[in-house]
Amino acid sequence: MIRLADSDTRSSLPAPGACDLSSLNTFALESLAPACVSLHDEADLPRLATLAKRYDALLVLGGGSNVVLPPKVRGLVARVALRGVRLAGEDARMRIVEAAAGESWHGLVAHCVEQGWGGLENLALIPGTVGAAPVQNIGAYGVELCERFAGLRAYDLLREEWVDMDASQCGFGYRDSVFKREPGRWVIASVRVTLPKPWRPVLEYPDLQRHPRLVGAPSPRDVFEAVCEIRRAKLPDPAVLGNAGSFFKNPVVPAAQYEALRARFPGLVGYPQANGGYKLAAGWLIDQCGWKGRRLGPVGVHERQALVLVNHGGARAADVLALAEAIRRDVENRYGVVLEPEPVVVPGASERT
Repeated sequence: MIRLADSDTRSSLPAPGACDLSSLNTFALESLAPACVSLHDEADLPRLATLAKRYDALLVLGGGSNVVLPPKVRGLVARVALRGVRLAGEDARMRIVEAAAGESWHGLVAHCVEQGWGGLENLALIPGTVGAAPVQNIGAYGVELCERFAGLRAYDLLREEWVDMDASQCGFGYRDSVFKREPGRWVIASVRVTLPKPWRPVLEYPDLQRHPRLVGAPSPRDVFEAVCEIRRAKLPDPAVLGNAGSFFKNPVVPAAQYEALRARFPGLVGYPQANGGYKLAAGWLIDQCGWKGRRLGPVGVHERQALVLVNHGGARAADVLALAEAIRRDVENRYGVVLEPEPVVVPGASERT
């Protein structure tokens, strides 16, 4: 169970020590942190605010699934290891489930499915922790976290106080949030999600519409299993081949630019947006530029999914960034569209040593 007591000045937070982060980021990039602490209790967070003042930077690290780490991380690294899941409330319209920030995101989704609670199944198998999910406003297969978000509890290191934040305060955008725009200010302790009642499957995504499991009246478990099967077929397992999932955001362009591109490239993949623009499939753009399956030194583009950059062994952040820049440049030159990275690139990542 999550402990929800107010902050406590008592803490067992140990003195910072050096830590090899090479196995603690899903890209498997070589990285060292001279000063690192693990947060196992909410009482650790107020003391972290005091401790962080001794350093010129603070990196809050969850599962390391959406970061590009430099060879040497400057400042203090705080690893979030808070645990606990509970049903926080329920009525005729919804269930509210609360999970501690250090819990596995996929573990939370699987737990809800096991209870027969639908709502998160489209977000299955996304790597990382619960606390990292709002930072990125994760999304997949037609659902974004912000659509299932009920609130979160965090410690504001700037004001040194606990805060409870709703969706408007989190400033969610496409793979974006206030936490991503102001890194090092907040440490998320727990996240609350809303599971709608009655549950209805979200099956607008083409791969889901074609999946044989999802004919008739599928259950949350059917959708969960289908999403897992699709992801495993398309995406490499970070435990086998280092990667950070989709490396680039799908760019959104004005309708006029989309139509002009369609006239030149009839196969262009795009989806209409509420603002009148179109979201282009970055993977299609990258594939058309001939990058799928190509290598550049120890890194490359995955052979089945052009959005995923992979570490073939021994790569450092600079190798990843060099490949990303080459891809970005080719796409811009051919289509006039600028790709933006999804992962957080930690300062110093371009350095070799």
